[in-house]
Amino acid sequence: MLRVGAEVTEAYFHMLEGKRIGVVGNQSSLIGQTHLVDSLLGSGLNVIKVFSPEHGFRGDADAGELVGSGKDVRTGLPIVSLYGKNKKPKQSQLDGVDIILFDIQDVGARFYTYISTLHYVLEACGEADIPVVILDRPNPNGHYVDGPVLEKEFKSFVGMHPVPIVHGMTIGEYGKMILGEKWVSTGEEFSLTVIKCEGYTHNMAYSLPVQPSPNLRSDLSIQLYPSLCLLEGTAVSCGRGTDGPFERFGHPDFPETGFSFTPKAGYGSMTPKFLNQKCNWINLKETGFERATEFDLRFLFQADSLLNGNLFKDKKPIFNLLAGNDQLWRQVNDGMTEKEIRESWEPELRAYKEMRKNYLLYED
Repeated sequence: MLRVGAEVTEAYFHMLEGKRIGVVGNQSSLIGQTHLVDSLLGSGLNVIKVFSPEHGFRGDADAGELVGSGKDVRTGLPIVSLYGKNKKPKQSQLDGVDIILFDIQDVGARFYTYISTLHYVLEACGEADIPVVILDRPNPNGHYVDGPVLEKEFKSFVGMHPVPIVHGMTIGEYGKMILGEKWVSTGEEFSLTVIKCEGYTHNMAYSLPVQPSPNLRSDLSIQLYPSLCLLEGTAVSCGRGTDGPFERFGHPDFPETGFSFTPKAGYGSMTPKFLNQKCNWINLKETGFERATEFDLRFLFQADSLLNGNLFKDKKPIFNLLAGNDQLWRQVNDGMTEKEIRESWEPELRAYKEMRKNYLLYED
């Protein structure tokens, strides 16, 4: 039976006794149906502060939306936002904290910013000599590794490390890699503990019990997200402002397909692309797609074809940050085949796969 790290309380509750605890978490930080923070407080443990990632502690903020610090209305605990200008916890914000619990559901894509938050938490706690405990969770895209490896010139909050777009690691394994590859500097005495999932392998299909962020609302969207997200750096909509983000993509100038959507402001996107404009779209929910097995270039090719070769006419700078290089858009735009493009990133991908083996906690 699968048990996520947070549920294996016998492995870490004793580490928290008598400690002033900080929790880095969000709406995915659950023990069964109960929030981790509520479980800790209910067990008499001394949680003194919460740190929240992109989308906020309760997970209801837009992608990229400024999330302010404040208080959690349910517990009264102070919340420190780790998004916007304050991505790395300040030493003053860590004052009084004896140990940090990190419990956030990741989806296995390099540009999903929770692993960037993990980077900064490890760095700050290393500087402050505060031990970190990662409560591990399955990676719903952990069954494959694919895509171009990030080039250092394109490092940003949506890609901080030289890993492929689909990295194939749990967040606990990823934390071990951050430290092992010395992507952050910590003191020699710094302690990182990973509370492993029980009954998990990388090849296991895993359906998330809660939305990890406002626009990933289904197993299908989570499977498609690593491949579709690059279209966000073009004029094409990935369905934000609809009832099926990352289950579709569209544009007003796509040919009539029999499907259309009109993005509206609301939950998940207050300012969606093509607000109140009709978009013809490709409905991937109707294609029988179930589980990704690769970083899928077909969506870029298909969107470019539907726009008569003009996909990159309105390319945004974010496209190269998501891709991790400035070559991918040129390769598609210049008519290279999928096979040729894949061959171009294969040496770096092969080297990454070898490095990854050093940090795995679960069988592939």
